[in-house]
Amino acid sequence: MNAFVVELSALPLVILANVAVGKRWAGLASELLPGLVGGAVCLFGALDLAGAQLVGPAIVGVSRQGLDAAIIVTGFVAAVVAARPVRDRVARAVPIDADNPVHALALSLAAILFGFNVATVLFTDTLGSASSLPPLSVGDLVLGESAFLILAFVGVGVLIRREPPGAMSRLGLVWPRWWQVSLALAAAGVFVVVAVLAQVAGQALTPELARRIADSNEHTNQLLTGSLLGVIALGLAPGLCEDVLFRGALQPRLGLLPTAIVFTSLHVQYSLSIDTLAILVLAVALGFIRKYTNTTTSATCHCAYNLLGGISLGGATLVVALVVETALVTVTAYAIWAERRRRSTEPS
Repeated sequence: MNAFVVELSALPLVILANVAVGKRWAGLASELLPGLVGGAVCLFGALDLAGAQLVGPAIVGVSRQGLDAAIIVTGFVAAVVAARPVRDRVARAVPIDADNPVHALALSLAAILFGFNVATVLFTDTLGSASSLPPLSVGDLVLGESAFLILAFVGVGVLIRREPPGAMSRLGLVWPRWWQVSLALAAAGVFVVVAVLAQVAGQALTPELARRIADSNEHTNQLLTGSLLGVIALGLAPGLCEDVLFRGALQPRLGLLPTAIVFTSLHVQYSLSIDTLAILVLAVALGFIRKYTNTTTSATCHCAYNLLGGISLGGATLVVALVVETALVTVTAYAIWAERRRRSTEPS
């Protein structure tokens, strides 16, 4: 419940930013809302540094001064976005509208999410903290991930600036074509190979860190991987909810690579490891899938990858998986070639 509440704490500001779009006071909202949220983060860090003990006691191995300093810097950066000259410069690099209060707030919130995650990895023992907490239940997982889904839909102004069909279209949630489903499943198989190679490299180059990551994740997910419902939830909830927010809502505004970096920072359970680099590679790949197809396809790929992670591939199962993957890659490649050929022959 705490994670759910924290993730939705910015919801009133997101709603207000959407209400402000097109109003005479939109410019004021574009500066005021990021400034308020950035200032609140600075205050949080300053109060904890002063001894208020706002950072949870369950965090293990915390370097409080470093963590609080990083939080203050994060808040400052988020507040700086409120300055119009800064937003104008940022708008040259990423596809945001500097006059749009929703875009300004999204930029600020993305900076906060990234800053908090980086601070957590650098100044706390994320693996020890995860092992000291109770394992995730299906309810915990679904509730926490649903916050991303809510933020995505509210962020694009559902029932404020857009009707539900318009919000779905803005988020890239459309009915996929058959070859897009094939692409998603084929890419998921490739993702599994990338993840396995990252694990092998981690065990060879940083064996102790790899062991701690495996133990931490096993502890966190033991209730989920122990049941069919848990495996399904672990596969579908993050894949759907995270893609709708990051690939659907944020990527069209922040750009592919910045969104992938923020998404990667979310995975603090891998600390600073080769697995983290693999997550970045997969995030970029999902971003390209979203860019050239739609969010439905990228989310399908993400879900399929998560579900494959819960399957033990070996012996006959591995042979079947390789045959299916080869067929999917072949069919997808042909479908993409045929689609490009059809478009090239259409009259302009």
